[in-house]
Amino acid sequence: MGNLLRGTAIAGVVLLLAGTAHFGPSYPVSDAASVGGGTSVFAQARNDGGPPDLPRATVDIPDIAIAGRTIHVPADGNLQAALDDAASGDAITLAPGATYRGPFHLRRKDGDRWIVIASASKDLPRPGRLVSPSDAPKMPKLVASSGSVFQAEPGAHHYRFVGLEIAPADGVSLNTLVQLGDEARAIEALPHHIIVDRCYVHGDAVVGARRGISLNSAHTAVVDSYFSDFKERTADAQAIAGWNGPGPFRIAGNYLEASGENIMFGGGDPTIPGLVPADIEVVRNHMAKPLRWKKDDPSFGGVEWAVKNLFELKNARRVLVDGNLFEFNWPHAQNGFAILFTVRNQDGGAPWSVVEDVTFTNNLVRHVAAGINILGRDDNHPSEQTRRIAIRNNVFLDVGGPWGNGRLFQLLEGTSGVAIEHNTAFQTGSILFGGDRTPHTGFAFRDNVVPHNEYGITASGTGPGNPTLERFFPGAVFRGNLIVGAKAAVYPPGNAFPVSMEEIGAPARPGATIAPLLSLRGPYSRAATDGGQPGANIEAVNTALGPLASRIGS
Repeated sequence: MGNLLRGTAIAGVVLLLAGTAHFGPSYPVSDAASVGGGTSVFAQARNDGGPPDLPRATVDIPDIAIAGRTIHVPADGNLQAALDDAASGDAITLAPGATYRGPFHLRRKDGDRWIVIASASKDLPRPGRLVSPSDAPKMPKLVASSGSVFQAEPGAHHYRFVGLEIAPADGVSLNTLVQLGDEARAIEALPHHIIVDRCYVHGDAVVGARRGISLNSAHTAVVDSYFSDFKERTADAQAIAGWNGPGPFRIAGNYLEASGENIMFGGGDPTIPGLVPADIEVVRNHMAKPLRWKKDDPSFGGVEWAVKNLFELKNARRVLVDGNLFEFNWPHAQNGFAILFTVRNQDGGAPWSVVEDVTFTNNLVRHVAAGINILGRDDNHPSEQTRRIAIRNNVFLDVGGPWGNGRLFQLLEGTSGVAIEHNTAFQTGSILFGGDRTPHTGFAFRDNVVPHNEYGITASGTGPGNPTLERFFPGAVFRGNLIVGAKAAVYPPGNAFPVSMEEIGAPARPGATIAPLLSLRGPYSRAATDGGQPGANIEAVNTALGPLASRIGS
């Protein structure tokens, strides 16, 4: 199939690549208690401007080492008894193909060595490789008819799931399959040091399930796992959601499918006062809605599940979203934006809610109704201001058209410090909508390649271009962009306005890949503010996508 994106590096673009440890600048940390011997879970918010902080901590995923006993539970054995008996450093192995009926409880144990719960199969994909439903025969199946399949008791820690199929019993829709700390009211009650590794986690094929994992925990990772059939008709469903855990979190190398939000942080008021999920890495994941959920698609399965978006932050701090594929999103229970950075004090009891220090880099977003929606303040309840968001070096393809309105970016209710830089987009609607009430401060739109279409940069009550920038983006940095089809007279100087995509060396519609967009022609190849090529560094995107680049065809 070859690489999804091909191209040459662009000089002068500094990019974050998936798969490395990231630590932001040092800032003061509060005196709140720590979890599991780690750093404080309540880091103070920054009040200055500047670029977003990266995650200050990352979740370590060590090699599997069994320091204690290996406890094998046969197909007719008692898994809960084995969990109760296991000590720090023990491994529990389960029979491939056998079904174990829960719910199962993860107890708090002494010691800081991992308790590993794993398939006894020797044929699972090796660490770092994504599992799929085809691997299910190699896995034990853990199910429940009520409650959750796994529920962590207060303070449970150092559990690692490897090669498990986790699902509701047939015909049952559970609320949450793996529940971690949903109602904890104190830091010491939080589960911590939990790893879900190469597992197949899914709802019922017919009736679905509401949520795969609730990441209301600390030091938690979900890696190389396959999540599917999380779907509801009248409520939100998520593959992964967290609202009452401080982090750090690492979500890497997974396939994630859900009707509501494939991943969401926030969406419910934390029961721990002052808590903001933080230090979150979301790297090299594939997030999608199956087309069998789309009413007008030939593969439609007959049920309209409540489709919303692919990724949403409502209360989160220091988030890195890098090297992911986001695809297939359309208007249904929401307006069709694929990515939302929309601060919400969800139920009115968490006025500290904030979305800040978000780095969205090296991602491919395609086959969606609209791109990214950012909300400056909650317009229902008091909240903090959304601030320091970097959207850099991403590719947006097939935005709009048959999928929806085609708006690329939308900023509402007075954001601060949003920078949109070095992106390449092919959308059918406007480039940017600036809202209808509150201006945005510290805004930058720089070195992007975008078609203008009918309205370009606009807002309620203002004309395209300069009138909108002056009213809703005062003092904005707006230069180095190629705005194809725009009139130069209505935009600031320092940008270029080619007549067509063909003029700059790009196809009018590139389809699902941008392989034809290898380099821009003539003076356009040096039109960026750094003297290089505007738009995305295709080589960096391809590198960040990693295995996704060769796994996904056009």
